[in-house]
This record gives sequence, structure tokens and C-alpha cells, in this order.
Amino acid sequence: MTSALDESDKEKTRSVSVDLNNDASLLIDIPDALCERDKVKFTVHTKTTLSAFQKPEFSVPRQHEDFIWLHDTLVETEDYAGLIIPPAPPKPDFESPREKMHKLGEGEATMTKEEYNKMKQELEAEYLAVFKKTVQVHEIFLQRLSSHAILSKDRNFQIFLEYDQDLSVRRKNAKEMFGGFFKNMVKTADEVIISGIKEVDDFFEQEKTFLLDYYSKIKDSTAKAEKMTRSHKNVADDYIHISATLNTLSADDSTALKKHLDKLSDLFEKLRKVEGRVASDQELKLTELLRYYMRDIQAAKDLLYRRARALADYEHSNKALDKARLKSKDVPQAEEHQQQCLQKFDKLSESGKRELTSFKGRRVVAFRKNLIEMAELEIKHAKNNVTLLQGCIDLLKSN
Repeated sequence: MTSALDESDKEKTRSVSVDLNNDASLLIDIPDALCERDKVKFTVHTKTTLSAFQKPEFSVPRQHEDFIWLHDTLVETEDYAGLIIPPAPPKPDFESPREKMHKLGEGEATMTKEEYNKMKQELEAEYLAVFKKTVQVHEIFLQRLSSHAILSKDRNFQIFLEYDQDLSVRRKNAKEMFGGFFKNMVKTADEVIISGIKEVDDFFEQEKTFLLDYYSKIKDSTAKAEKMTRSHKNVADDYIHISATLNTLSADDSTALKKHLDKLSDLFEKLRKVEGRVASDQELKLTELLRYYMRDIQAAKDLLYRRARALADYEHSNKALDKARLKSKDVPQAEEHQQQCLQKFDKLSESGKRELTSFKGRRVVAFRKNLIEMAELEIKHAKNNVTLLQGCIDLLKSN
């Protein structure tokens, strides 16, 4: 399967699931993308009035690995330790719709031609939906960066947007990737070490408690939303078989019942389309929103970890200074190190408060926006269902 975005698709992918307040001086979108097997080639388009860029408008080709490189460079930049780094977009995954398409091909002999064609259409639509979501989450990542007062000015971000050659030379080699894996192992060990550090600020203690609890609830809600969406998709698939069966019965019936069977077959076909749209809207407006905030909450937790690490370093520097004074040895160096640790911790605390406060505001706005839109769509689809059912009843009664 290969996929590309047409004009209508471009508009749909911009229906983002998070709140973004883009500065007009730096506007980024992904107007085009091409999927070939497991690789997606994105066209990243930028319009800007900033003097840091060579041209006011330009486009560059990028792959998923380039987005991961950019995210990793931001996470590894010490100056950004006090910021919530927007979560990296997940790796494109087209395996599920491919497997379903393969199974459909194996079961073709057991279906009518009509059933097979409709099931194929559903799977093609599902594949396209996955493709659109893949484009969307990559676009959101860039737009989150462009709307951030500090990260938008990052040099590597500018290179990502403007450098018109392959970025593969800048991606991590095997040694660097191993280094990243080792860092994660160290971080896990550090988490055990700093877990005993007593928090000195009630704001961060409350944020830590809230984020841990909130993450758990969002994770549970995501699993339930995914289950609900799958159920609607399954109902849509069942309607295909019901419609096809009624159509087959109609073809074999020469009595007055034939007209009723035709009408019912047509009804279930229309209900199938409505049910498919319900599943699609719930996926975009709720499930994707929850998935995104699972990643965003993790990014906020990472900020708290970095601050806790800085607090642990500061406390260790205090102990080292006490030892130096006790031994009357290397006191100036110990004092300088202690001041550096204190400055780093204070800087992280100050920017961390701003970031976490901003996170609260973004979260509320995004959830309110998406839940209102989803409720409006649910009402619209429910009305369509009622209209279809009432219309079918009226037709059956008139005959």
C-alpha cells in the first residue's frame, strides 16, 4: 500500500488534537506526505518572517527518524532541562491494517463479491486514517516547537526546517544510540536514588502527585476509548455482512417481500457508513487526544525528574562542602561547585513552574475543545441514525 495526501486530506490533518498558539512569525505544516511500506516521507513546509532563516518560505523532505533526532537533541540540551520538551511523534505503524487486509484476502472465497468489496473499502479507509494520524502527530510536534518562546529559536530546529539535504548524517550512529540506552539505565538507577530526596517546594510536590495520578487515569481512559472505537468498527463490519445477506435473500425472493429486503439491505449499508464515521470521529477527537496526553504527561514527569536530579546534586554539593570545611581542604572549589548546583536548581525550578502552569492551561483548553467537538459530532451521527431508521419504517409502512 502507498498513500499520499490530496487537498481535502491536508485540511483534515490540520484538525489538531492539542491547543496550539502559533506565532505568525513562524508557521509550519505538513502539506504532503508519501507512504511506501514502512517508510513515510513528509514534506515540511515553513513560512516565516524571522531573520534567522535565509528565505521567507521553503519546504524540505523529512523522515520519521529526523523527527526523533530533533527531539533527542532538545532533550539532551542542558539549557532546556527546565522545559517540557514536546513528546516525540510515535513511529508510524501500519501493521494492523496490513494484517487485516491479508486476512481479508485469505477469506475472500467465503464472501460474496459485494461483501468483499465493502470490507476492502473499510480497510482502505482505516489505512488512510492511520496515515492521516501519522502525518498529524508529526505536524503537531513541529507546531508545539514553533509556538514555544525558547525552543522555536533552537539552532537544530532551524536546521531541521531549512536544511534541504538528507539529515541522515545528523542521526545517531550505533555508538550514540548505545549511549542513549545507557543513559536510560542510569536514569532508572537515579530515580531510585533520588526517590528518597525530600521535596522543598509544595508546588512541585503537588505537581508530582497530580501527574502520577493523572497519568494512571489517562492511561486507563485511553485503553477504554480504544476498546469503544474498536466496538464501533466491529459494528460497522457486522452491518456489511447483514446488508449483504439481506441482499442475497432479496435476489432469491420473487414475492412482495423482495422490496422490504432491498430496503433493509440499503438501510444497513447506510447505517454502516454512519457507524464508520462515529468510530473515526471518536478516534480523532478522544482516543488520539488521550494518547497524546499520555506522552505529554510523561514529558512533564521528565521535567520533574531533571529538577529532582538537580536537587539531589545540590544536596550532595552541600555535604561535599561540609566535608571540605571540616578538613580545611579545597574549600573554594567546593563552594564554587555548591553555588553552581544551587543556580542550576533555582533556574530549573523557575522555568519548571512556568512550564507546568502552562501545561495545565493547554490541557484544559485542548480537552474542552475536543470534547465539545466530539459531543457535537455524536449528536449529528445520532440524528442521522434516527432519520435513517424513521425513513425506513415509513417506507415499509407505505408498502
